[in-house]
Order: sequence, then C-alpha cells, then structure tokens
Amino acid sequence: MKKVKLTLLTALVSAAAVLTPAHADEQQVDVLLIGGGIMSATLGTYLQELEPDWSMTMVERLDGVAKESSNGWNNAGTGHSALMELNYTPEMPDGSINVDKAIKVNEAFQISRQFWSYQVANDVMHNPEAFIRTVNHMSFVWGDKNVNFLRKRYAELQKNTLFQSMDYSEDQEQIRKWAPLLIEGRDPQQKVAATRSVIGTDVNYGEITRQLVAGLQTKANFDLQLQTEVRKLHQNADKSWTITVADLAHDEEEHTINAKFVFIGAGGAALPLLQESGIPEGEAYGGFPVGGQFLICDNPDVVKQHVNKAYGQAEVGAPPMSVPHLDARRIDGKEVLLFGPFATFSTKFLKNGSLWDLLGSTTTDNVIPMMKVGLDNFNLVQYLIQQVMLDDEDRFAELQKYYPTANKADWKLWTAGQRVQIIKNDPEKGGRLQFGTEVVSSKDATLAALLGASPGASTAAPIMLTVMEKVFGDKVAGKWNAKLKEIIPSYGTKLNGNVAATERELNYTSEMLHLHKPQAPKTVAPAGDETVTLPKQEQVANIEL
Repeated sequence: MKKVKLTLLTALVSAAAVLTPAHADEQQVDVLLIGGGIMSATLGTYLQELEPDWSMTMVERLDGVAKESSNGWNNAGTGHSALMELNYTPEMPDGSINVDKAIKVNEAFQISRQFWSYQVANDVMHNPEAFIRTVNHMSFVWGDKNVNFLRKRYAELQKNTLFQSMDYSEDQEQIRKWAPLLIEGRDPQQKVAATRSVIGTDVNYGEITRQLVAGLQTKANFDLQLQTEVRKLHQNADKSWTITVADLAHDEEEHTINAKFVFIGAGGAALPLLQESGIPEGEAYGGFPVGGQFLICDNPDVVKQHVNKAYGQAEVGAPPMSVPHLDARRIDGKEVLLFGPFATFSTKFLKNGSLWDLLGSTTTDNVIPMMKVGLDNFNLVQYLIQQVMLDDEDRFAELQKYYPTANKADWKLWTAGQRVQIIKNDPEKGGRLQFGTEVVSSKDATLAALLGASPGASTAAPIMLTVMEKVFGDKVAGKWNAKLKEIIPSYGTKLNGNVAATERELNYTSEMLHLHKPQAPKTVAPAGDETVTLPKQEQVANIEL
C-alpha cells in the first residue's frame, strides 16, 4: 500500500500526476526490470526472444548484477528437483508419503534445464561447465523412524518416471562407497539409510545471471543501469508507470523512467517495492526475513572425498531453507564443501539492505497477520531463537552428525544471503506463513512482482513463464505459443509418466549442458498401485533414468 502522505503539497502533486500522462523528457521503455538477479535476467531473455522490438531497461542498486541472492556464495547452488529434499515429500497422518510437490518441483527444474539448453544452443549462454555440473543428489538419515520414512519415500517415488534414477541402501558399506565422509567414524551399529541419484546438479546461479544479462546487453534496445535505486513507483492515467530512480554513483541524482510494464524481481526488496506501487493486490502481503550461514571447507584432501549433495531431515519447525545438507560446490571455479544452513536473524531484507527494512514493510494491512503468524508458528520462532544462540562448538557438533571425523580447523563460517518468507493475509484464517514463491500482479497486468524464497533460482524459467501467463496471457496463448514451445519443448505438457518424453528431454538437456546422460527408465508402477517391492537391507536398487 502507499505510505500515508505527510504534507498537503505531496498529496496534491500525487493527485495531479494521476491526471497527467508521462512527461516527454522521461526515459520511455516497454519493459522495466527492477533487480539484477536471475529472475529479471530470465524474464528479460524470454521477452527479448518473444518480442525482439520491445525496449527494456534493467535497474540494479549494486555495482553489478547477481550480487545478492543469485550470487553463488549467497545460496546453496542446488538444482532443486526433489531427488533428495525430504521436505518436498511429507509423511501424511495415515503414514503414506505425499509426493505431489516433489513431482511439481522436478517438472519445474526440467523446464529450467530446457531453457538453459536453448540459450546454449543459440549462443546466448556459453561454457555450461561454468554454471552447471553433475553432482550426485543424496538423502541421508539415521534412526528407525527416519529410515522407515526414507524407505517409504523411495518406494513411492519409484512409481514416477522422473525419479527412477535413484538407488537405495541401508547398508553402511554401500553408502561409504557413495559418500565416505558420511560413514567414516560412525557407529557401525547405527541404523542408517540413503538414496542416491546420479543425475543431480550443482548450479552457479550467479554465472547464469551474468551470462543472460551479457546476452541482453548485445541488443541495442536493452539498457542496464547499475548503482540505480528505485525510490518511487507511480501509475499514470494511461496505465503506464513512472518510476523515480536515484543514481547512487552520482550524488543520488534522480531521474524517471516511464514503462508500459514493470517487473519487480528484487529479491528481499520486492515486498517494499510492491507496497510502494500501491496496487491493491499487494496489500495482503507481509514478510519475515531469515538469513543463513554455512560452514565452508576448501581443503582439497577433504573436498575430493565428497562428490555429492547430501540432505538430511529438517529440525521440527525449521523453514525449508534450513534443511541440513553437506554439499560439494564449485563456485566461480573454486571447489569447496558447504554445510548448513544455520538460520540467522536480521531485520534486513537484503544482505546489503537496511536494518529498517522489516519495520518499513509493516503496514496497517499486514501487522495483524504478521503477529498471528508469530503466534501460530511458535515452533518456528523457537527454532530461530535456538539457531541464533548457537556458537562455533554447536555448529561444529551439527556438522559431525553428517561428517563424524571432521576437523574443525578445516572449516570456517560464512554468512550467506537473506530470504524473506511470505506472510499472506487469508480472509478466513488470518495471517499464513508461506515457504514457496508467489507471483503478485496488478489487475490491469501492467505490474508483477515475485515474492518468497524456496525453491527460487532453480525454477526461474517456469516461474517467469507464470509471470508471462498472468500478465501477457493472450500473447502466451496466441502469437508467443509456438516460440515458447521451441524454447521449452515440454511446455504445456507433463513429463512425469511419459517415458519417451522424459528420456528425450533429459538426453537433450544433458547433451547441451554437458551433464551425466541418464539411461531410459524401464517401467513405472501404475497410478494408484500401492504394491511395491522394497530392496532388502543388504541390496542396492539400481534403477537408472
């Protein structure tokens, strides 16, 4: 919502602006992209390919693109495809495993793979090894309850085409062959279980962003303005938007940009900018910032022993971004291991934000829902307090649960990026905390914003498709449709359950992105068939996709 104007003069100026068209001396563009991260870069690339004649400007507050959440050091770098993330497959009250979200997340990542493959094929992006590589995705748990859960999860996922690349074992020696650091020094009597997929990925979203923006910069009708901060958003009588921006490199000198369509892809800053726009659709939202820290190891002797991303179970009440994992990473050419995340608290919405961000985003419309979320999610509040109180010894003890023989001298603490979890006001239930991402758009389809965090960057391509479907629906269904299917061959269809299509798209994207090429899935259990033969403890399933 618009902040209350404090002077009559400001109110009169604002009222007058509604009745007047954009000034002739303003910069005129078809599309304004706010934020220099992977979301804006992806949407800009789509639109350039669909409407090459449209003019676009991207504004970024920092001195380069991909320096906040998209930066490789500020996120986990996972190609989220639900191969290992246990929070995507909750256990239901009747003991069954719900895999609906896992399928949805995997389908979404296949769209991202196709989008990146198209960009490589058309020389927009180059050298795939610089931004994506094959890294095994593992789930690893211990204790009877968790082992039983993982066994059921594996069995349920095996009924689906997209997940038949997975191996399963409850044998420590087999798991040692996959990931020796997880087993060395562990009690040989401890009950453990693991799944492994050999088609997982490690992704540098910062590099993807930089390459996409570099591609846009080759076009004469694209303009990148760095060190440029958005100060005001105002809609004109003709439905266009006048955006006032400040040049931070030149004494914060202000100028205006007039745009027919505005996309707010500014990470944690998206919420206050959405509120500044004044569109009614943004009034229902609030946000709560959660930061993250990782332990990092760059000792080559240790790093070379773990070529996996190994995810465990989240603590009760923990947000999805806090699922513990021990990851092999390659960030800007450097090989490291990351363990975490450990939640932190700051009132900033961005790593390079202001301590006033949280207070500044609190309005009369969202303050009650935000308070209700705190009361209804006491486990989360308790979890965050516990995390903030952790010291170095506590964090190292958590690492040893996954890497028992870890040497403390090999690890250092790194502060990653900020995430803003969505708080949405439900007319019936009041404030609700949402852990996904959400596209909010104006009724007249002239402005859209992306809120939220997980799974985030890994699904940038499908999320931006959603943006276009919301605000350019007629074009998506009409003149753009054929081109979209050229960029995303599976667009409008589902891969899961279609063996031939799954094989075709995975093989194509693996070839284009230089990834491990999966074998074709053999068979899929019929939908609704609950009869699944589980592997015995000493056996390892070898069903590859």
